[in-house]
Amino acid sequence: MIKTRQEYTTYQTKLKAELAREKMRVLVCAGTGCVANGSLTVYEAFEQKIKAKGLPVKAQLLEEAGGHEPYAVNISGCHGFCQMGPLVRIEPSGVFYHHVKPGDVDEIIEKHILNNQLVERLLYHHPATGQAVTTQDQIPFYQKQTRVALEHCGRINPDDINDYIAHGGYKAITEILFEKTPEQIIDEVLASGLRGRGGGGFPTGKKWQFARAATSDKKYIICNGDEGDPGAFMDRSVMEGDPHRVLEGMMIAGYAIGADEGYIYVRAEYPLAVKRLKRAVVAAEEMGLLGYNILGTGFSFKINIKEGAGAFVCGEETALIASIEGQRGMPRPRPPFPANKGLWGCPTIINNVETLANLPPIIINGGQWFRGFGTAGSPGTKTFALAGQVAHTGLVEIPMGMSLREMVFEIGGGLRDGKQFKAVQIGGPSGGCLTEAHLDLPLDYEALKQVGAMIGSGGLVVMGQDTCMVEVAKFFMGFVQNESCGKCVPCREGTRRMLELLTKITRGQAGEEDLALLEELALVVQDGSLCGLGKTAPNPVLTTLRYFRHEYEAHVRDKKCPAGVCKALQDYYINQEKCKGCGLCAKVCPAEAIAGAKKEPHAIDTARCLKCGTCIEKCKFNAIYTA
Repeated sequence: MIKTRQEYTTYQTKLKAELAREKMRVLVCAGTGCVANGSLTVYEAFEQKIKAKGLPVKAQLLEEAGGHEPYAVNISGCHGFCQMGPLVRIEPSGVFYHHVKPGDVDEIIEKHILNNQLVERLLYHHPATGQAVTTQDQIPFYQKQTRVALEHCGRINPDDINDYIAHGGYKAITEILFEKTPEQIIDEVLASGLRGRGGGGFPTGKKWQFARAATSDKKYIICNGDEGDPGAFMDRSVMEGDPHRVLEGMMIAGYAIGADEGYIYVRAEYPLAVKRLKRAVVAAEEMGLLGYNILGTGFSFKINIKEGAGAFVCGEETALIASIEGQRGMPRPRPPFPANKGLWGCPTIINNVETLANLPPIIINGGQWFRGFGTAGSPGTKTFALAGQVAHTGLVEIPMGMSLREMVFEIGGGLRDGKQFKAVQIGGPSGGCLTEAHLDLPLDYEALKQVGAMIGSGGLVVMGQDTCMVEVAKFFMGFVQNESCGKCVPCREGTRRMLELLTKITRGQAGEEDLALLEELALVVQDGSLCGLGKTAPNPVLTTLRYFRHEYEAHVRDKKCPAGVCKALQDYYINQEKCKGCGLCAKVCPAEAIAGAKKEPHAIDTARCLKCGTCIEKCKFNAIYTA
């Protein structure tokens, strides 16, 4: 157990020396994406087969390996390039292998580990030149990224507190406990310009000032890990890949406002994050870096893990507080704000995972260092979950202010299969859809707000020309309607009616008056809802109406879906030249809408056709199409 600052410094020096003693370190990605692709089997294969060679192997930094220069085989957090997993990084050279299978382990050991020769077939090959790329920073996906919150993800073992300390972990909290007052910490965070990364973008330092000034014998810090946006996994990756960074960030926040207890609210659908966070809390307590009288300074801090049931609305501060208190997760009117009256009526600060993960490097490097990234109004970096029809999907961290074009076409590699860019949905269900005209828009809070979108937690879904924007709006409205807590009428009833109208439109049953009603309802829900979920729920509808109104009008006036997605607006036809008259389509048609002589081209009666698609599935000659 570490009891003093000097003991921490001595121990960290020892760990750094142990790290430098390693002959080679194999880091196998154990983020959720790679684990799903079998990375833990790859990890076990490395550990067993290197041992079988008679080489000294260790899985923890201080583990006894029986050799002067041991080989380390560790798991790591998410590298971000999820579609290329399982990923393996070999230090100190930084060689980066992708799509590694257990059967590849022998070759990597024989060639690379024992003979320092690259296994070229497992390296990333540049799409333009075809040349093999050796290290991660040479891959286009990573070249424009700047990792601050994700600094350690993919580089350290998340289950080993010693690995975190060896890489500078808990140095920030150690320094401030001895060298800075709470007020100085708040001033540093204010100077950094750090804004909440959970969606709203409220200045973190200002929120802390309110809680610091509040008078109370008890105050709380809550880490909001209830990441509910479809396709978003930024916070999950930090909790899985660098859990001690989250704990340290909470301790810094606690010291700044005068709190001695915190909660990490994480959804139960993140079992790996929950497991690693719980291990991290126990390890930090056993080390003496968390708990009572930390480093003999008199500062105490306790952290609890609270598993949420997965309600999207519990990402809203007051609903989250209600859930921790054992009540149904429903928002409360504000004011009072949580900074004055939050958990169990006490002053409470709620920051999301990414916000907290930015705190240790800000403390170590200074607020002005953080301002060196991003823009004047939106300093620092932001993580995004890049998904959809883009060529390279995964977890990305970029300086604020990078253009959408750079994100999609340089980091993401453009769209797959030669598709044309059509739109991007940014900010999840609370965000908006942007067009090709917005590709040069900087990704920051102010610029996105001006066009009716928001950064949100960082979900970013890229869509090609075969996407129906009305269907996209309907999907997100369906999600929000299901997740509405039902407390206030505008959200409960308004989102339901909006979903009904969108369904009518996609079925070709709507008229011009329905478009006007949809827009009117969206504005009512936006203005009248109690919490952020309801107020932002209409954003996908409003932005698609604003930028893709012609698609809505085609559905309403022409009863056609320009993207050919809405089944109810498609007619089925048989290509007379391709049809062989086998009759299989007629046999499976439930409406008996297909007729024709044997070995003669058939035809579909569009009036009787149910548009179920069974005929297309059964046709062996690709003769049936929709239009």
